[in-house]
Amino acid sequence: MTVEADAVFDKAADLFAVMSTPIRLRIISALCQGEKNVGQLLENIGVAQPNMSQHLNILFRSGILGKRRQGAQVFYRIEDETAAKLCRAVCWQSGVDDDVMDQIKKEFV
Repeated sequence: MTVEADAVFDKAADLFAVMSTPIRLRIISALCQGEKNVGQLLENIGVAQPNMSQHLNILFRSGILGKRRQGAQVFYRIEDETAAKLCRAVCWQSGVDDDVMDQIKKEFV
């Protein structure tokens, strides 16, 4: 195997590791619909603020999310469309029934 091929597999493994929690997948799903501030994400996802901050920080440091500050608020957006596409593909393929699949498809606009 070539060094280039190893690098591709390493990058894919890193991406899967970052996206390995349901909360992070839900964050990515919410942000596929557009930029949101932390309060909006908390409302959509329903986790405690410290937990949300930890996951947002991991996604930001990995390059999947971008952020901007507006006053006291921080807004997050999808920065790496490859991660969003991968998230869509995996979630769509793992849907259990048609109702679940319809809901997932609506979230990943």
